[in-house]
Amino acid sequence: MKKNRARILAITALTLGLVSIGATQVREVIKILGVGAVVKQYGKDINKSINKLSGHTDTQQSFTKVVPIITVGLNSRGAIGAAQIMGAKVNVDKVKAVASPEAGLFGDEIRVRALIPIETENPTDTKNLKAVPGVGVSGIVDLKL
Repeated sequence: MKKNRARILAITALTLGLVSIGATQVREVIKILGVGAVVKQYGKDINKSINKLSGHTDTQQSFTKVVPIITVGLNSRGAIGAAQIMGAKVNVDKVKAVASPEAGLFGDEIRVRALIPIETENPTDTKNLKAVPGVGVSGIVDLKL
């Protein structure tokens, strides 16, 4: 009985230690998954709100959609957010995310960031990011986490 109790206490202590060490990483994963889920679940509603705010009405030539933004690049925060994209519907339908590679100039005195509508949700290869032609970013969505 005492051996079982000691084992349970040891396992509990180990688990609590691992949880406290990995809490930051777990929070980041939850944020990323949460933002992606919010965009998938409420993207159409967010898009309607942005269109109402800007006075835009979708047409086949000027269509909008909300997709995740994924920040990539050297020393990036690995952040995720959302953006409204705009272009011809046939091109907008191809876009799955907006890649946001960033870099520093002059020893990080100046930070530059591009917003590139892409056909994948996994923009890990920053050298091979290709924009979907005819689509641009028309709005940024700030999500309070």
